[in-house]
Amino acid sequence: MSDKLYKGWEIVIGLEVHAQISSKSKLFSRSPANFGADPNTNVSLYDAALPGQLPVLNNFCIEQAVKTGIAIDGTINKISVFDRKNYFYPDLPSGYQISQLYHPIVTNGKIVIEEEFGEKTINIERIHIEQDAGKSIHDLSPNETYIDLNRSGVPLMEIVSQPDMRSSSEAMQYVKKLRMILRYVGTCDCNMEKGNIRFDANVSIHKPGTPFGTRTEIKNINSIKFLGFAIDYEVERQVSLLEIGGKVVQETRLFDPNTGETKSMRSKEDAADYRYFPDPDLKPITLTDEFIKRIRNNMPELPDAKKKRFIDIYALNIYDANILIEDIDVANKFEEAVNASRFASTNSPKLIANWMISEVFAVLNKEGKSINELDFPIIYIAEMVDLIIDGTISGKIAKTVLNEMFTTKRKPADIVQDMGLSQISDETIIREVVEKVLKNNQEKVKEYKSGKDKLFGFFVGVTMKELAGKGNPEKINKIIKEVLGY
Repeated sequence: MSDKLYKGWEIVIGLEVHAQISSKSKLFSRSPANFGADPNTNVSLYDAALPGQLPVLNNFCIEQAVKTGIAIDGTINKISVFDRKNYFYPDLPSGYQISQLYHPIVTNGKIVIEEEFGEKTINIERIHIEQDAGKSIHDLSPNETYIDLNRSGVPLMEIVSQPDMRSSSEAMQYVKKLRMILRYVGTCDCNMEKGNIRFDANVSIHKPGTPFGTRTEIKNINSIKFLGFAIDYEVERQVSLLEIGGKVVQETRLFDPNTGETKSMRSKEDAADYRYFPDPDLKPITLTDEFIKRIRNNMPELPDAKKKRFIDIYALNIYDANILIEDIDVANKFEEAVNASRFASTNSPKLIANWMISEVFAVLNKEGKSINELDFPIIYIAEMVDLIIDGTISGKIAKTVLNEMFTTKRKPADIVQDMGLSQISDETIIREVVEKVLKNNQEKVKEYKSGKDKLFGFFVGVTMKELAGKGNPEKINKIIKEVLGY
């Protein structure tokens, strides 16, 4: 849903993104935080909330949160405090979650997204650190619920936006950009299949010029596509309800991907319902200027800066640069290929980008593979492009070479040599073939000279066929014009 107004209503969207911090161990214990372990094997005495067990803060998670805050141009608060958020669920053994309400570690960040008619800034209210709960499993038995505490205590960053988004497409763009930033700085791998990043969408509608309407919260969305579907459905539901005189109730809802609908889960709690208070077992986090400066000075290149550099240094257009920077692994592979090219200072970066985007991605997408699962070293693309630039092969022959690279994983130069694919660029040989073609097609030569310009392509095609598809196209065109007297 891209319209800023929908049936005369303005849409207001704020997002809470729960991103699992990339850390080997949990937030307050030394238990592994890895995915896929057997149930209840990554559980310490503290994770199970056994009496007498105290939390020990994982300082690496603090560094990761600060790095994320710097990446979104946020304010890093030198003092932040952990609070207890009190609620009871079977998969939360302590009866409370350790989070940050009153004094989060990061405030006042922003992300710039690209819209159809320009850029838009989405403001970020805060990033706070918290521990995840365990997992309740309901589908193993019709009569029992099973509890897996492996995720209990896994470190999370909750990234809370301001209600600045006005359409599902803006929300999706925001999440894509945020996910890209997190992967660039290495603070979250953003693997949605593992639940390492999840979205809560707060949605309300109102007539322009009136106060914001009552919002509903759609919880635990694990797909950008589903995020868009959920928001669109919820907007339509609220509009339909209000236009018949109904009332939107503040509540928590879940999105069902099978039906495409949001369904009521429970009434929406306010902060007071959770009885937040500072955790008595944890001291406030105190950061020094030196600590923050060290992290700032070691920040990696961010997506917007990389995009600008690709355009400025490699002469890529905006479209190609956007595709290449979207995935940090793709961007790195592209630069690895460029650095391996003999013509990196001239036109090979653009050609490498074209081959990666149009040909390599097509095969990888078909096979369901990532760029890191490419069947051959990425520098082979650079070597193949170099063979095109130096005239050894044509672009058409290069497609044969690329297919053979996917099949045999051999170097392009070896494929060209073994299969006899070298391009014929000897002008003496080409001229002999051109003269023969024109001599055997005198009637068409007369027609061409009388104004049928399209026959030029016929001469090129026949010449190329005579040369078994190995003729240098540029030289064939040049020599035909010379022989015809043009």
